[in-house]
Amino acid sequence: MSAPDPLRDLGVQADADGGRIRIWSENATSVDLVIFDPNDLEWATHRVALERDDHGVWQGASEALVPGTSYGLRVDGPAGPPHAFNPVHTLLDPYARGLSPADDGSWRGAVLGNHLDWGDSAKPRVPLDHTVVYETHVRGFSKLNPAIPEELRGTYAGLAHDSSLEYLTNLGVTTVELLPVHAFVPEARLIRQGKTNYWGYNTLSFFAPHAPYASATAQAAGPEAVRREFAGMVKRLHEAGLEVMLDVVYNHTAEEGREGPVFSFRGIDNGSYYRHDAHGRYVDTTGCGNTLDFGRDAPVRLVLDSMRYFAEELQVDGFRLDLAATLARDDHGGFTPEHPLLRGMLEDPVISTTKLIAEPWDVGPGGWQTGNFPAGFTEWNDRYRDRMRDFWLGDLRRERETGTASSGIGRFATRLAGSANTFSNERGPLASLNFITAHDGFTLADLTSYDVKHNLGNGEHNRDGTDSNNSYNHGVEGDTADRAIRAARRRSIRNLLGTLLLSAGVPMLTAGDEFGRSQRGNNNAYCHDSELTWLAWESAGRPRSAPDLLATTRRLIRLRAENPALRPVRFGRIGEATPSASQMDWFNADGTTMTIDDWNSPEERTLQYLAASTPEFEAFNRILLVVHAHESEVELVLAEHAGVSGYTLLWDSADEAPTDASIDHAPGDRITMTGPSMRLFRAHASE
Repeated sequence: MSAPDPLRDLGVQADADGGRIRIWSENATSVDLVIFDPNDLEWATHRVALERDDHGVWQGASEALVPGTSYGLRVDGPAGPPHAFNPVHTLLDPYARGLSPADDGSWRGAVLGNHLDWGDSAKPRVPLDHTVVYETHVRGFSKLNPAIPEELRGTYAGLAHDSSLEYLTNLGVTTVELLPVHAFVPEARLIRQGKTNYWGYNTLSFFAPHAPYASATAQAAGPEAVRREFAGMVKRLHEAGLEVMLDVVYNHTAEEGREGPVFSFRGIDNGSYYRHDAHGRYVDTTGCGNTLDFGRDAPVRLVLDSMRYFAEELQVDGFRLDLAATLARDDHGGFTPEHPLLRGMLEDPVISTTKLIAEPWDVGPGGWQTGNFPAGFTEWNDRYRDRMRDFWLGDLRRERETGTASSGIGRFATRLAGSANTFSNERGPLASLNFITAHDGFTLADLTSYDVKHNLGNGEHNRDGTDSNNSYNHGVEGDTADRAIRAARRRSIRNLLGTLLLSAGVPMLTAGDEFGRSQRGNNNAYCHDSELTWLAWESAGRPRSAPDLLATTRRLIRLRAENPALRPVRFGRIGEATPSASQMDWFNADGTTMTIDDWNSPEERTLQYLAASTPEFEAFNRILLVVHAHESEVELVLAEHAGVSGYTLLWDSADEAPTDASIDHAPGDRITMTGPSMRLFRAHASE
């Protein structure tokens, strides 16, 4: 029989008759529970001294610790680096399920009840190969939607509104990934500048939903109502068949650098929760001032408990782990794929059933770890992002300026087929989260309209945001009336969307890219809670091409769903029939098999990709994807292959909008490809 877990049941366990609290602090000399008047969060009504056990857990009980109670902690301990104890501060319980602000800038935890009514709602459990992720912002998604009652726009309830659900289901995405919804606060610097942290990567609490995203009615009713509205959003999305993923920031907290505010961890046990060097100085691998120390058991347990709470009690379907390399740094500060936190996620009976997506880097030494996470994780594939941008945009610029592109089609094809040179055979193509854009960086429209960032509105003299965008303005920076340039930009957008949604791996679409949303060249709009970052719902706020682009995106998502050859689960092996892999054949413009010279020549930028599914659970399917990345036309001979009797055109990126015309061709037919463009065909089997 195993020994009891010393870090079990941290936080408050309460019912109508009172409750207990357990707080971990290895270095504290005293910890007091303080209970406040519900009508005056500055007025303490009860104070209970907690007792320490042999494992650094401080615990105690109070009849006043019932649902609806507001509480805080007072903690004392030794002075000097790396400690920051001060018994004057009222601190937030790291496990608080709800919270309320006090007038003095500190926060109170709120004891919540245990009941949430899920009815017959169930998690959709979309298979990973069928998944299309839609990255969006709770507030920004519905803030401008006139079909939603004004009081619900920009809220959890707004995202759960019929209008929102209809839009998402018609688009065809399967999984809504929300930018951070753990309770957060703006950085002190932004407050001084009169700005805010719109994205939310500045976590205050790992267990409480962000209250300002709830409706005004729910906020007025208190933390229990905020949580209920969040759960109601999840329930409604599930009933529409949509999964809910959370972008979670466990790598650092809102306490910033050593001179930053004291909310919770710093006052409870600064020396144990945060990573320090031998001199007591913060080791910052996040670029945000502090780094949680995952070389210790308590921070590891904290993250696992938070994930389990949201996955089990609040029914979310998965997590995108911000700066996940930090989460896997051991007690020596080095990255290890066998880290107890990663293993804990994969072995936990609840968390392991969710989708786990890692941002596989941080800003510390050895921080770039793309491809190095264990099986069970999908990773943001920055190699995919950079290659596809460079292929369709950077090479187009170079070809115009010098007459030749810098690279051929080989590296593009590697990414298209699932990045087998980055992810192990064991993990397969679904280890790759493919993306062209994300919240961080240019939108897709801006990627084709700006050569450089335009971030002056951020108040940092245009120093913030990356300078490595791999973008191309097609000849004019920003808005232009030139019809040829605007048409070329739209074609590039369609090529990038087609590449994203027809590649092997898990695609992520950034909200608004489906209709050409622009941030006017700002590639780091983290501090703008305005129409710059909100989705436009009315035609006056969208480009004139928006309906065509939206129709194109819907068509591509539908074609992905209908053709399993585009969604292999495993990497294929030459000469073998691997279940749920795609058998791939590669041909050049002449219809002959690609040679080594074809793969490596910068002049060879036309490719025919014939992929056939190897059925395990779905019917046999074969597609032909033709890629032509020169601006000049090419006459192409459609590939001949045993078992293929003909091809039906499904989509052509040269078309402004998808058509329903049925166009058939035979193997060996000559077709003219305008460039740069892509065409997708369904291949028909010989009888």
